[in-house]
Amino acid sequence: MTAVRWHADRCAGRPHCRGALPMPSRPPLIADPDRVTPEWLTHVLRHAGAIGAATRVSSFGASPIGTGQVGANVRYALSYDRAGPKAPATVVCKFSSRDEASKAAGVAALTYETEVAFYRDLARTVDISRPHCHFAEVRSGTADVVLVMEDIAPAEQGDQIAGCTVRQASLAVEEAARLHGPRWGDPTLEELPWLDRGDTSAAIAAMLGVIWEPFVERYRAALNPVTLEAGPQVAALVPELLASGSGPRTPVHSDYRLDNMLFAAGTVDRPLTVVDWQTVRLGVGPSDVAYFLGSAFEPERRRSCERALLARYHRLLVEDYGVGGYPFDRCWRDYVRSSYGSLLMAVFASMMVGRTDRGDAMFMAMANRSAQMAADLDAPAALKRD
Repeated sequence: MTAVRWHADRCAGRPHCRGALPMPSRPPLIADPDRVTPEWLTHVLRHAGAIGAATRVSSFGASPIGTGQVGANVRYALSYDRAGPKAPATVVCKFSSRDEASKAAGVAALTYETEVAFYRDLARTVDISRPHCHFAEVRSGTADVVLVMEDIAPAEQGDQIAGCTVRQASLAVEEAARLHGPRWGDPTLEELPWLDRGDTSAAIAAMLGVIWEPFVERYRAALNPVTLEAGPQVAALVPELLASGSGPRTPVHSDYRLDNMLFAAGTVDRPLTVVDWQTVRLGVGPSDVAYFLGSAFEPERRRSCERALLARYHRLLVEDYGVGGYPFDRCWRDYVRSSYGSLLMAVFASMMVGRTDRGDAMFMAMANRSAQMAADLDAPAALKRD
């Protein structure tokens, strides 16, 4: 099998980097955290230009971090011989999950390949705050993957179950605009086959028909009545749900939720960093906002602020990125038609990845909140009108 490789994005394609000193040979793919060595980390960081040729990682401490279902993150605290002033004290390496079911789901859904491709092809062309990636490589068709990234500590991961404040939600919708605005309606995005995967509505409808009853059987006690009612609605509306909507397409995160966000305390230049780029695709921008707001809040709080937050998102698109021909009423319509997004993710992901107590609680929060959002907004009627 072929390997898809990429290295530090900071010089990729930039003319001022041409003619620089030769970089070290490409590091090998190390897909097992137990095989990481000081020598390999030295190789990666030198190749990325993060440390000089005279600097060497002499030892490290490793500790798992995060709550990912499909990926496993490890923080490496680095010690150096003759460390330069800019040598990172820590890095985070992301590997595939050690759970076999989750790993298989990641391979089948191309999530490992998608994240590498995001950093290779898109990251430097959008403005959203994300970790700098020193090195990324995946062996196509397998779970052999590694990303070596900037450590965002002491920023703290959001909590999908507990939800967030309106201020945190405002930061999230602002970052969504910074993802969508720079490539809004860019036709060249269709040249990236990993990003534009065509019409998947028939396949998703078929999968939902198979998986809904087992999902209900497993989780019935934790599902609200409105969620149980939403299942047949979603199955009947899948073609409308997955249609492109009225807005131009742009890169969307597709799993834009609190567990994939790192919040910094206090007044800082980088209050929010978005992680986990395994599900990026072409879509309608407000779908990320609907996915986020539909799972981040209990219904009463969401109802009190969602229109103002979407207006903030739309204003940034128009004022900061010059998006034209997309009035707020169209933005709102695309938001409403995307209101089942978190429910769909909860149904599919909960039945495909390895089970954990926290994972079950997270998926139930997403499913119930999203179903209530769709009911509040009368999404079935809105979708049928379009």
